Amino acid sequence: MENQHAFSDAERAAVYHAIFSRRDVRGQFLPNPVADDQLARILMAAHHAPSVGFMQPWNFLVVRSADVKQRVHDIFAQANAEAATMFPDEKREIYGKLKLQGILDAPVNLCITCDRSRSGPVVLGRTHMPTMDLYSSVCAVQNLWLAARAEGLGVGWVSIFHEKALQDALGIPHHIVPIAYLCIGHVSHFKDRPELESAGWLPRLPVEELVFHEQWGTRDLPENAGLTAALSALAAAERGA
Repeated sequence: MENQHAFSDAERAAVYHAIFSRRDVRGQFLPNPVADDQLARILMAAHHAPSVGFMQPWNFLVVRSADVKQRVHDIFAQANAEAATMFPDEKREIYGKLKLQGILDAPVNLCITCDRSRSGPVVLGRTHMPTMDLYSSVCAVQNLWLAARAEGLGVGWVSIFHEKALQDALGIPHHIVPIAYLCIGHVSHFKDRPELESAGWLPRLPVEELVFHEQWGTRDLPENAGLTAALSALAAAERGA
């Protein structure tokens, strides 16, 4: 039966292309400015993310100033030096070779935040899982990231900060939670695979081993054999690509 709500083949392919070709960009940023209309579109995409109770807890703090970027880079550098000491020797060597941010390279930096007090103390859908506002803000990050990929823009998520130091560097009130600090710009290229996968940090996990049926840990129900086979076929095609 034809689904009248489905996208056309070309539209559907474009959505999946954005998902599978999205990368965390660190070292390929070009100095070309991001056009205001492009930035507006990806911010609008972020603002249309789902949110619990329609509370829309996010704000978007756009950073273009070299002085502010340098301030943020300085607190990254401090936290990054601390982080390097936390890994075992075999990981520490790889860690030291990774470029983990493009703060000074990207023409636009963006901090997406979560105001947990928005809509008051009782929010529909957050009554029993109070962290749903944080998860909603992460959905805004993903919306922006996929829209940016469709625009040909690279995005890099920098998370190696002390939270209070980042708040102070950007003048963010301490009750507002920084969710993501993003570097955004045109890039020389998008890598074929995630950089951490290529560097040998971690492999991509087999999707077939991550899907359970009916109960946690159950994978082999006969009635779900078709889904398991379909997932295996997609994973095999991806590995062969």
